[in-house]
Amino acid sequence: MSTIDRRDFLSRLALATAAFSIPPYAFSSVHKPEEFVEVEITHGKIRGIRSDGVAIFKGIPYAGKVSGDRRFRQPAPLESWTGVRDALQLGAPAIQSPRRNEPAPAEDCLFLNVWTPANDNKKRPVMFYSHGGGFVIGSGGSAGQDGTNLARNFDVVVVETNHRLGLLGFLYLDEVAGAGYAGSGNMGMLDIVEGLKWVKENIAQFGGDPGNVMIWGESGGGAKTSCLYAMPAAAPYFNKASIESGPGVRMTTKEIAAETTAMLLKELNIAPKDWRKLLEVPASDLLTMQGKLPFVPPFIEKNKNLGAMRRNYGGFGPVVDGKVLPAHPFDPTAPQISRNKPLLVGWNEDEYTFFAWERKDTEFATLDFNGLQKRLEPQYGGDTKKIIDAYRKANPNASAANIFVAISSITMMGLGSVDIAEKKVKQQGAPVYLYNFGYKSEKKIPGTDYPMGTPHAMDISFKFNNEIPPRDGSEPKESFFGGNKKERFVASHHFAELWTTFARTGKPAAKEVPEWPAYTLENRPTMRIDTTCEVINNRFSQELAMWRSIGKL
Repeated sequence: MSTIDRRDFLSRLALATAAFSIPPYAFSSVHKPEEFVEVEITHGKIRGIRSDGVAIFKGIPYAGKVSGDRRFRQPAPLESWTGVRDALQLGAPAIQSPRRNEPAPAEDCLFLNVWTPANDNKKRPVMFYSHGGGFVIGSGGSAGQDGTNLARNFDVVVVETNHRLGLLGFLYLDEVAGAGYAGSGNMGMLDIVEGLKWVKENIAQFGGDPGNVMIWGESGGGAKTSCLYAMPAAAPYFNKASIESGPGVRMTTKEIAAETTAMLLKELNIAPKDWRKLLEVPASDLLTMQGKLPFVPPFIEKNKNLGAMRRNYGGFGPVVDGKVLPAHPFDPTAPQISRNKPLLVGWNEDEYTFFAWERKDTEFATLDFNGLQKRLEPQYGGDTKKIIDAYRKANPNASAANIFVAISSITMMGLGSVDIAEKKVKQQGAPVYLYNFGYKSEKKIPGTDYPMGTPHAMDISFKFNNEIPPRDGSEPKESFFGGNKKERFVASHHFAELWTTFARTGKPAAKEVPEWPAYTLENRPTMRIDTTCEVINNRFSQELAMWRSIGKL
């Protein structure tokens, strides 16, 4: 396998996550209804189910159509309905390849799901989750992020949306299509804002507090959360945020987005003045065309020499258009608009092992230190020896494979997370809390004896408290990434309790977990989340000093 740098890993993140289809035995999102529950919301009555102490509503429309003459534009107003509308099945996900156990993808995809302990007018914190999958795949109905256990065990309301993705959600047409398509490069983000507006208007009917809403998300969902944190349109609708393994420090510039649009029009043989022909191209053809263009990563680096955006990015993701997204979310500073909103940010210790699993990379596990040097040189050039030396000094007992995973993992998701924490602290506003998730799965990467450890995406099932013993007392099944060890249930409870307490109060806390101090530039405390949690000051201090010295942080 050839060496792949951080940019390439992240630009392929959507493909990797697309391959990550959780087998049905791993998590069950099928619930036997004990009774039906009816709720009246702004546009009519809906019917959900009550199962195992949780009321569940799926496929609720939160905005109108985005197909036809609404393609690339704000959704049409949602039309009211008469009678009682069933909210028993997931709604269509955004246009993408078919998804396991979900409806066929469709352009009109603006549906959301709600999990609540009860529709009882109690003011519970609302946890509004944005799914991962880069900016091109995923849905609010993925089994691993089922909100049942989080709602039942921690007395919160969970909301997850489907929203436009890829070309249909982020094609920048502002410069060719005029005022009617203003904000076109951020329609996928504005859909999420429509979901937040729906929460403001309706969540009290589900026992949630519209005045206490936490936005959170992992991978691409973390980057979406970074954008929401910086968007004026989203500001009135949430109170705190968590950015997990997807630090959206920078997004696509208008200039690069315009180049991507020009590339697309050329590929379709459409002159810019005839851009309206895009409205007639079948969505399936647009999906095929989307696959020919690069993917946008959850965050974009600066060129350390030019101080400018690298120009080899294309694809479709949020655009810094100066209006919907006024500036890069965390560059050059944390967004002033969210100065007083508490923030969680962090990453998994072994992010890279997910990508090794997905790409069938077994070579890394056999590296010696000479091989490590050769593997990293194409990416880091003259800095390679300095990087390896710093890691060997900080981790004297680590193997070459261990050091490769550590370097790859921190450069993918860690440096951006630290950058966000530091910039948030410098605002001197609401606190920011930095974490590492570190529970170690014993499962081996196929073709190697190297354990998965804490791979990218493993945190999803843990923080949703979906790593728990079966309620019927039967023997637990193996977790897809988390393995067989029963200690994972303790780590999952810690993770979920920390996050739900943060949603409730703005400060993460849990029983049997040390007090988690806010991040400061003096002590740099990091909470390591595991079966036993611990606060580590100045974690990775030697490694981070080295990354700063070569301009990577």
